[in-house]
Amino acid sequence: MMGAMDTHLDVIIAGGGMAGMTLALALQSGGLQVAVVERQPYAEQLDIGFDGRASAIAYACFRQWNALGVGPAIAGHACRMDEIMVTDGHLPGAASRRPLPFFLNFKAGEISDRTGDEPLGYMVENRHMRHVLYQAMKDRHINLIVPAGVVDMRDTGGMAEVTLDTGQVLKASLVVSAEGRRSRLRDKAGIGYINWDYDQSAVVTTVQMERPHGNIAYEHFLPSGPFAILPLTENRACIVWSEKHAQAKALVAMGDGLFYDHFISRFGEFLGDVTIVGERFLYPLGLGLAEEMYRGRLALLGDSAHGIHPIAGQGLNLGLKDVAALAEVLIEAARLGEDLGSELVLERYARWRRFDNVSTSVIMDGFVRLFSNGNPLLRTARDVGMGLFNRVPGLRQFVMEDAGAATGDMPKLLRGELV
Repeated sequence: MMGAMDTHLDVIIAGGGMAGMTLALALQSGGLQVAVVERQPYAEQLDIGFDGRASAIAYACFRQWNALGVGPAIAGHACRMDEIMVTDGHLPGAASRRPLPFFLNFKAGEISDRTGDEPLGYMVENRHMRHVLYQAMKDRHINLIVPAGVVDMRDTGGMAEVTLDTGQVLKASLVVSAEGRRSRLRDKAGIGYINWDYDQSAVVTTVQMERPHGNIAYEHFLPSGPFAILPLTENRACIVWSEKHAQAKALVAMGDGLFYDHFISRFGEFLGDVTIVGERFLYPLGLGLAEEMYRGRLALLGDSAHGIHPIAGQGLNLGLKDVAALAEVLIEAARLGEDLGSELVLERYARWRRFDNVSTSVIMDGFVRLFSNGNPLLRTARDVGMGLFNRVPGLRQFVMEDAGAATGDMPKLLRGELV
């Protein structure tokens, strides 16, 4: 535990992942008293073998980190994405051949809502983001209880009382579940959760290329699932290779030489010699969506509220947009002397985020079903659609700005301003 635990807490955050830590920093910046409860020791979370993923961070979401003072430290580990190339890929050697006539090409220069030389987004390895956010939590003396988990929560009349598996009891006006897709608090509150499996798993690893990647991200849609090449610092790339569960498990289990042969047949030679420099990680893919954003004195944040396929890199961004909206609602409510856990306050948060979370989940689900499909009629339809889409600059610009979290009623933090 860091800092002296306050007798009255405004907010208890269950889950100290990237969204949970960002919310803690945002709330503290607005003068709220916060505690974060996290089950996994941070020494384990920061280990290179804990999480092999990298995340695409929308440029507006990165503004939030800049406003909170952690952006410069994260930027030291971030790789710009100045261009995204999306193709309906071939098999084998999806990345080695020239793109089909039908493709999507997004470039940062086409975005109108940019500050200076902002890219489309940034690729950052999750472990680096965790390290910077955790260090900021320590430096700012935010109450952190780890390892510990919430086992019970009840409304005591005007306050939420939380019991931890350590035996400790905490009280706050509001509890936020940032526990991830398997949120215990969401289930205990009786909030319905719609979810299904895509019969796909992502094999994730890191590679080093001979030729410069040029800050270009490649997404090749294949019948078995997307194959993404995402630029990292030091001319590396994060590979997200989606396959049916059985094939993905086999890829992770096979020997290095055989895996490399399978990999290079898919990757091709367009970036010269490629060396695999990271471990292989396996992540099952599915969709999950909570039926409510809050109930009682519990609010849902990030993957506790919505978990989507990584097909467009929007998962963490949805969580960071939740953070910006919830932080603004709570800080302004506190300044007005309102009860942070009241329905009046939490409905503002739900109304702000509900449509974006549901619509993005539905659209991403449609993308998965449309593109992870070898049906020749569907393939023809989507190829023609991609070709037509690429010829409408205004529509392409809107999609880029929407993916960059820069459309609609933007919270102050996404504009780079403190609340």
